Amino acid sequence: MYRVAHRLVYGGFALAGWARVIFLGMKLGMRFALPAVIVTAIWLMPRSTAQDPTANIARGKYLVENVARCGDCHSPKNEKGEPVPGKELRGAPLFFKPIATVPDWSTQAPNIAGLRAYEAPDAVKFLMTGIAYNDMPPRPPMPQYHLNKEDAEAIVAYLKSLSPVAK
Repeated sequence: MYRVAHRLVYGGFALAGWARVIFLGMKLGMRFALPAVIVTAIWLMPRSTAQDPTANIARGKYLVENVARCGDCHSPKNEKGEPVPGKELRGAPLFFKPIATVPDWSTQAPNIAGLRAYEAPDAVKFLMTGIAYNDMPPRPPMPQYHLNKEDAEAIVAYLKSLSPVAK
């Protein structure tokens, strides 16, 4: 094993940093290999955006605008179908309806700027489980999201950072 690793590292192949650490651990003795792998794995783990509120809000904005596309329903549109400037995510009538009758279909998307209807933990739970603070799923056509905790927290941080009323 030592010879294979030695050839891979010094034989002209470039290896990832973790492979060099394992090789170093083997060279120093097997008792150092496992701690070297553990330290490297911890060092390579993704850093949480929860430590940086600005990064968390920026990630939330990206998710709201480009992934979940919340503004498609929650932002009013002008006669050309474009979002009305200054009223993003402030609620809007829905411009589509189901072909067949759907019980409890919502005709209005609520204002989610500022997220006044939710406390942060309830909003995170809603985005992670699809169940609201009242233990009910959202009214159609709102999808039941099942986001991971980091994404849900980022979206909530972004929505809470917005002014709840138009300026």
